[in-house]
Amino acid sequence: MSHVLAAVAWPYANGPRHIGHVSGFGVPSDVFSRYMRMAGHDVLMVSGTDEHGTPILVEAEKEGVTPQALADRFNRVIVEDLTALGLSYDLFTRTTTRNHYHVAQELFKVVHANGYMIEQTTHGAISPSTGRTLPDRFIEGTCPICGYDSARGDQCDNCGNQLDPQDLINPKSRINGETPEFIETQHYFLDLPALADQLGDWLRSREGWRPNVLKFSLNLLDDVRPRAMTRDIDWGIPVPLPGWEDNPAKRLYVWFDAVIGYFSASVEWSRRTGKDLSEWWNSPEARSYYFMGKDNITFHSQIWPAELLAYNANPGEYGKLNLPTEVVSSEYLTVEGKKFSSSRRVVIYVRDFLDRYGPDALRYYIAVAGPESTDTNFTWAEFLRRNNDELVAGWGNLVNRTLALTAKNFGEIPAPAALSEEDEALLATVRGAFATVGEHIGNHRQKLAINEAMRVVGEANKYLSDQAPWKIKDNPERLGTILHTVLQAINDSNTLLTPFLPHSSQKIFELLGGQGVHAPMPQIEEAEDLDGGPGYPIITGDYTQGTKWESTPITVGTKIEAPTPVFRKLDPSIVDEELARFES
Repeated sequence: MSHVLAAVAWPYANGPRHIGHVSGFGVPSDVFSRYMRMAGHDVLMVSGTDEHGTPILVEAEKEGVTPQALADRFNRVIVEDLTALGLSYDLFTRTTTRNHYHVAQELFKVVHANGYMIEQTTHGAISPSTGRTLPDRFIEGTCPICGYDSARGDQCDNCGNQLDPQDLINPKSRINGETPEFIETQHYFLDLPALADQLGDWLRSREGWRPNVLKFSLNLLDDVRPRAMTRDIDWGIPVPLPGWEDNPAKRLYVWFDAVIGYFSASVEWSRRTGKDLSEWWNSPEARSYYFMGKDNITFHSQIWPAELLAYNANPGEYGKLNLPTEVVSSEYLTVEGKKFSSSRRVVIYVRDFLDRYGPDALRYYIAVAGPESTDTNFTWAEFLRRNNDELVAGWGNLVNRTLALTAKNFGEIPAPAALSEEDEALLATVRGAFATVGEHIGNHRQKLAINEAMRVVGEANKYLSDQAPWKIKDNPERLGTILHTVLQAINDSNTLLTPFLPHSSQKIFELLGGQGVHAPMPQIEEAEDLDGGPGYPIITGDYTQGTKWESTPITVGTKIEAPTPVFRKLDPSIVDEELARFES
């Protein structure tokens, strides 16, 4: 057994999340965490809502509410949606807790004391109409390096280079389109050039990363410059230094404190459970995997490791902290050929999708057709096909017709007689899939993993059709052997699919006569702030129960009743309905 940290990107609390978000951070991290728990590892899966920064200020002002009230509302929406999707967080918290404030300020103070946080005069972007500071990401213009016309003020997504807003050609505010003014201001910068050699050595030592992620990360080292870690803003964590901490207009950069959230959430989990944090954060044997979309690679393969290296130079109260084992970044999911945009109503919210089609239909689509290593386009026609042809007609049909035949002919799991070569071959195929599927999930090749699991389902369907037990009238011994063989294949295939389809796998487990917890589910708890702040909802759960990653013999004599369909076949009319809703 090993200790595994699943550090899941923090959804921003300025609105509900859409299916593009959870295709990057949500489903891949949960599939991995569920598999690793089933395989016997001690997993700590943490995240929360990211609640500081200008976007929340802007949205709160638009609605006439306080930033905290806005964050409170969407924190709860996001918590409810991610729980409904079945994401098995040990702790999903938020960045406005007093615990997070303390941890973020402690890391800042130690990095500063170690000489890696340097004060510099720089130019800040100001909105001429409001006088408010514009964050780098709220300024767009033409990249001076590659000419891309939608580069952001912090980096160009086309060439990957780090930028400053004043570098852009024809910079404009994304809020109102006006040209920002640049004024002199004082800020603290993380001294990335001083850490560049260590960062390079660490990155070059990484093995098994997705090639696009590692290449992008190494390319960042070509243009390393100090990065501002404070902002001119009044919504965020105070800068914990004399002369700064009482300044209401200076706060820690939202991205400085957001990545610290992985650690602060772990600290909060440790405080709530009494469990030793060092097994995941200080032990050299521990492994840590960070899940996100590709637009956040910079912060996880450069900024966060640099913060950790700077902290570890002379660690504070938390001791020497582990750097990421791997940054697991997905590409972009588009929808009907368009980039997701809530403001332009090009969006499919998680809640709306779950209300209409359920969690496992979405989880399956993301696993089998999501943006694992290339940009992927979601279409309603493809979703319909995948659901009806693969989930319903493939996996669901195998379960339903086998259980129906068993219930009709025996009413229980029948005993097998001598197995034929065909029987043995199917059982060997299913047993052999545990190693293959598990290896693929462990290496973050989830498309290969679920395709292999569904290939096994296909083999079981072919076996059932070839053996045609419904034609056997006068040989109950052979009929029982065929059905026993298929039921064993279904039982093991269900285990193989459990990380991907936890809701339906629990139902199939129960249809096979199982009792208790097969796939543990997260739950929402109303928690008190550990340090006296206002309470808030958290996602947590007991994941110590559930099935193991191994072939489990079925029990002869277990009662089997006629099943109800596990998956819902969708009418083709949903495509036009959804397109009409999407384009309205």
